[in-house]
Amino acid sequence: MNNLWIFGFEALWSPIFLSMMILVLVAYFLIIGKYRSYIPHAEKVSKKQQFYFVTGIVLLYLVKGGPIDLLGHIIFSAHMTEMAILYTVVPPLLLLGLPNWLLERVIQVRVVRLLLSTVGKPLVALLLFNALFSIYHLPVVFDAVKQSYIGHPIFLAILFVSALLMWWPVLNPLPDHQTLSEIKKIGYMFANGMLLTPACALIIFASTPLFATYTDPQAWMKAMELCVPTDTLSSLQLTGPDFLGWMPVVEDQQTGGVIMKIIQEIVYGTVIGYVFFRWARREREKEKNEAPALPPYVQTKP
Repeated sequence: MNNLWIFGFEALWSPIFLSMMILVLVAYFLIIGKYRSYIPHAEKVSKKQQFYFVTGIVLLYLVKGGPIDLLGHIIFSAHMTEMAILYTVVPPLLLLGLPNWLLERVIQVRVVRLLLSTVGKPLVALLLFNALFSIYHLPVVFDAVKQSYIGHPIFLAILFVSALLMWWPVLNPLPDHQTLSEIKKIGYMFANGMLLTPACALIIFASTPLFATYTDPQAWMKAMELCVPTDTLSSLQLTGPDFLGWMPVVEDQQTGGVIMKIIQEIVYGTVIGYVFFRWARREREKEKNEAPALPPYVQTKP
């Protein structure tokens, strides 16, 4: 971490992005608190939901505005840690943190309604996210996007929206908008894990460096310009990412693929367990409610 301070406070902590995340949290607590009384049928938001949303925003800031984002431009394993948290951890936390009455109003927004009615359908959302994630990590695409001021934020924003859409069929709490049964949600998450495996396997089992932005000094410097002020970068006279003294490039690359797969398996497995036990609990309650009442015991005289 000490080596990262040479890039300056702005590159390390992204004050502008931090301000944006603080504004989002302020708006969230104002809506569910002070202004909730102005919204019809708006119930009090539980502490658990508030915890989910705040945790999601904090993680979003740490991986896109904090040191992890800067480190992800230098070593590939940090990049894959960022990807894993950003797309498999943050979206479900944000969705779980939004109360039903707020979600109802969000999905009435024309753009959101259009997305849900088209690419938000379970099969489409499933294929879209995994296809975009895999395409992004093709070396030719990855190096081009990583060095583009415009392409990099646009591609990551599209990927994040696709991640939210991918999680929606599983974590959507609105009865009128359910598209999958509990058992289908489990199958959906298994399919997600399977579709993400090829991209991770390509990275894990590659025996040569795949990405120029982590090996070629010129490509690396151009990628670093996306998160470090140009004047700061030029004054450091760095020759490449090897200044950090991290592990060899291929080992770092393989470690990144393993990290992505492990985090994905943990998150998906947790969600599958959550869905399964919720489904089993509902089935038990349903059977209990449908069971015929036993007649009262009547004692007869001998």
